[in-house]
Amino acid sequence: MENKNSSFERTAEIFGLFTSIGLILLFVIMKLVGLAEIVELRALNFFIMAAGIIFALKRYKANTAHFTYLNGLALGLFVAVVGSIIFAIFVFIYTSFLDPAFMDYLIVTQPFGRYLNPYMVSVAIIIEGIGSGLILAFIVINYMGLLNKDQ
Repeated sequence: MENKNSSFERTAEIFGLFTSIGLILLFVIMKLVGLAEIVELRALNFFIMAAGIIFALKRYKANTAHFTYLNGLALGLFVAVVGSIIFAIFVFIYTSFLDPAFMDYLIVTQPFGRYLNPYMVSVAIIIEGIGSGLILAFIVINYMGLLNKDQ
């Protein structure tokens, strides 16, 4: 039932990549319409991360015979790790080279801004993404009925 394209790692990579593309697109759209300076809108990232995790879990469950609770949590976490790292690399490049003025804006306007630099922003994105991914995986597995009743 399980084929090479439905492996755990491959599923995490594919949906982590899709998640990061969604995060990057949201950021670019927000920048184009002048909303990138509203840092609170980064809460929308949560919904993109949720979509990536939901689709990954559903795909993996449909293509594997041994879907377990811990597999689901791990898959959600790995999707979040891949997506967050790719997005953090994008933000690092963006704030370092493409638009350093945006980094200056964050330094001036954000709490603890004087401690911010592109490295710290990228690390914060990774930590935030991994944390939200783990929480989302837990919620999705428990409340969307992905587990069989006998597990």
